[in-house]
Amino acid sequence: MSDLIKIRDISLKYDVSARTLRYYEDMGLIKSIRNDEYAYRMYDENAIKRLEQILILRKLNISVKDIQHIFDAKGSEAVLEVLSKKVDDIDDEVALLHELKAVMLEFIEQIKRFDFHKDSDIKQLYEKAKEIEQLANVEYQGNPSPVLKLMDVSARLKKAPDVRIVELPACNMASSGCHKDFEGLQTFDAWWSEVDKHRRDKFFPRDFMWFDAEHHGLVWYYAMEEGASDTGGFELVSFEGGLFAAAVSKDGDDEDGQRVHEGVKSWVEDTGYFALDETSHRHTMFHVITSPVAGKAMGYSQLEIYVPIKLK
Repeated sequence: MSDLIKIRDISLKYDVSARTLRYYEDMGLIKSIRNDEYAYRMYDENAIKRLEQILILRKLNISVKDIQHIFDAKGSEAVLEVLSKKVDDIDDEVALLHELKAVMLEFIEQIKRFDFHKDSDIKQLYEKAKEIEQLANVEYQGNPSPVLKLMDVSARLKKAPDVRIVELPACNMASSGCHKDFEGLQTFDAWWSEVDKHRRDKFFPRDFMWFDAEHHGLVWYYAMEEGASDTGGFELVSFEGGLFAAAVSKDGDDEDGQRVHEGVKSWVEDTGYFALDETSHRHTMFHVITSPVAGKAMGYSQLEIYVPIKLK
């Protein structure tokens, strides 16, 4: 075991969350080594080398799906193909931005010459603005233009995420107890995953995770079906339910998760009719809502974040 490294040490060394490491493993990009004698996920030299390759490619903004393609192929041809395509995309972006810059400079010069109070001048400026809009919406090989993507990113950074209000019912929850990392949750994960295969209701999620700030660890809940008695030996807790403001982020992307969480809280505070209700017995929870099949197709999974709220 001396040549293996624990997930926690890998997380600290490479500044990547344990959740992101698990996500890469779920997507088949890296493999951990586990046995009955040791509870933690361990990584050998090959897994660490693979992780370093992933981190390099992600720094170059290569998608997880393209990284899968690179790793599935033999030799360097696939990585060269993906990187060459990225260079072509950058060239397209540069050319388009130069074109957009020229149009914008011309627009500025016209604004300097025109009078906003004259109908004829306003009409000419409107036509010029339409040119900019058309340029921003140009598509390359079926993909939105880089300018449109940049505008979209800017808009998403400035606005709150799309939020929905959810009312969860009061129920009994099996609890994993508090654990410092994901490895301590493996037994609970295996138990509820097996139970979940046999439940009658398949429409709504029943597992929720939250961070226990007091004990600095993760807690995983599983909502028991009415009448169910087998808790797998885990503690049964009374969940009071209530209102939650929920929104979706990218699983494994800690920065996006933080953005969405803060965005939801800001949205709640701005509504005027809801207020945050994070107390000692109500917690912000999260749940992966994407099936493995869809996650592999998209290259990532969606994580729904539930922020507890109340009426003002």
